[in-house]
Amino acid sequence: MPLKDLPADARPREKLLARGASALSDAELLALLLRTGIKGKGVLQLADELLQLQGNKVAEGNNAGFGGIAGLLNATADDLKRVKGIGPAKRCELIAVLELARRAMAQQLQERTVFADPNAVKHYVQLHLATRKYEVFAVLFLDTQNKLLAMEELFRGTLTQTSVYPREVVIRALHHQAAAVVLAHNHPSGTVQPSRADEALTQTLKAALALVDVRVLDHIIVGHGQALSMAEKGLL
Repeated sequence: MPLKDLPADARPREKLLARGASALSDAELLALLLRTGIKGKGVLQLADELLQLQGNKVAEGNNAGFGGIAGLLNATADDLKRVKGIGPAKRCELIAVLELARRAMAQQLQERTVFADPNAVKHYVQLHLATRKYEVFAVLFLDTQNKLLAMEELFRGTLTQTSVYPREVVIRALHHQAAAVVLAHNHPSGTVQPSRADEALTQTLKAALALVDVRVLDHIIVGHGQALSMAEKGLL
C-alpha cells in the first residue's frame, strides 16, 4: 500500500514527528530513508524485504534480504548496487548513514575512555571491519586516559589470513604517542573464535609494545554480526 493511502497516524514521517523515532519499526525507519518504492512494490514492502532474515548477502536481481538493520548497514556499495529498487541516490543515503554512525562512535571514543561502555569499542570495530571479504588487521591507538587518538588499518590479507609485522605496529604507536592500544581484526569466515595464531600474535605484540611502554588492552575479533573480546575471555 502506498504511504499516502495509510492513515495519517500510521505514516512513518507523521508517526516519527508525533511519537519520536523510537516508536518506528526498523522497516518504517528504513522507508523514510528510501522514500519511494518500485513498480508494484511500496516503500514499506521494499524496506521490509531488505530487512528479512534470509542471510547477509543479496543475490543478483533477488532482494533476498540482508538479515536485519545491522546487516543492511554493514552492506557494501556493491551489495546495495545489486538490489532492484536501490539506485545511486538511495545507495548514497544508506552509505552516508553508516559513515555518520562510524563518525559518531569515533567521537564518543575520543571524548571518553573506551571502557566507559565496553560494547562501544566492539560496535565501532564491527562498523569498520565486519563486511570485509578479506582479513584486515587494525589498531586503535589510545592516550593515557584510554581515549581514542586514531584507528588505523595496518595490514590486509587474503580470505583466511594476513601478515602482521610487530615493528610496524610499534612505529605507528610511537607516531601517535600512544599509551595503549586495542588490536582488532576480522574473520571473513564469520567465526569469532580466536585461533592459536591469533593468541600467539597477541602475545608477540604485547611483548614488542611493552618495550616502548605501550600496553595492549584488548584484541577484538569481528565476524558477521558479532565480536569477541579476548580480554573478556581471559585470553590476553
